Order: sequence, then C-alpha cells, then structure tokens
Amino acid sequence: MADILVIYYSRSGHTKEMAGVVAQGVEQEGLSCEVKDVADVEVEELLAVKGIVIGSPTYYGEAAAPIRKLFDDSVKHHGKLEGKAGGAFTSCGCIGGGNETTILSIINSMLVHGMVVQGTANGGHYGPVAVGAPDDRAKKECTALGRRVAKLAKKLHG
Repeated sequence: MADILVIYYSRSGHTKEMAGVVAQGVEQEGLSCEVKDVADVEVEELLAVKGIVIGSPTYYGEAAAPIRKLFDDSVKHHGKLEGKAGGAFTSCGCIGGGNETTILSIINSMLVHGMVVQGTANGGHYGPVAVGAPDDRAKKECTALGRRVAKLAKKLHG
C-alpha cells in the first residue's frame, strides 16, 4: 500500500486531473502515492496509509454523494484514522459556487476522525480550487497540497 492515498470523484475529468497533480506533489517529497476513484476504494484502505487527500466536485456547496458515502462507511473505523495527515480539494463550475464549503465539509469529516489537516497562508487556504479545468494556478496549488500533506505525514509517522 502507498504512503498517501489520493481519492477523488469526477464526472467531467477536472477533479481527476487535480488528483494526479496532487500525487505528483506527494512523490516530489519522496513518499509513494496511489490515486483512486472513490468507486474503487474499500474503506479499510484508509487504515493502511499515512495520509489521505480527497477531492470532489462542488455540488450545492457539498462534496459529491460518493465522497459522502465513503465517510459514512468510514464510521465503523471511528478513531482508527486519528493522527493521519489529511487534505482536500475541489473543482467547481463558477467562482463562489460553494468551493470552500465543499472543501470544509471534507475537512470536517477528517477532523471528526482525528486526522491532522494543515492549511496554508498562501493561495487556497483550505485547499486547491479549480473553476472548470484546472489552470496553472490550481495545478500549482495541487502540487503544493501534495507536498504539504507528504511533509506532514513524514513528521507524524516518520
């Protein structure tokens, strides 16, 4: 199993593209990374990694239903994700379309699990956001997110 698991849901391909860029950032820090569509993730896989990054398109200011279902299913492992590094990202159809609330909904679930999530003073404070296809700014922030989560995972787990 990889050190970091990047999970995404994507209908248009934008969030999937962002997930790949996040993984590149993780690998730049020397950790292994696996990118998986949420449909291919077994909830038990969350237990085997040092960090988890989750991306979703923004639907009504929330994460997509398959992402929410993963968190619902993860309840049986409550407390077992404590201390793992976490992060989130989203794609949206427009500026102000609920991007930050989507990221925060993912982060809220991570925090309830006891995960450690580090924000940033630069760029998207909570996590990267793409409006439509990820542009250079969004890709730069995705790389930075991957690097940040990898560095945090190394600090937390050696």
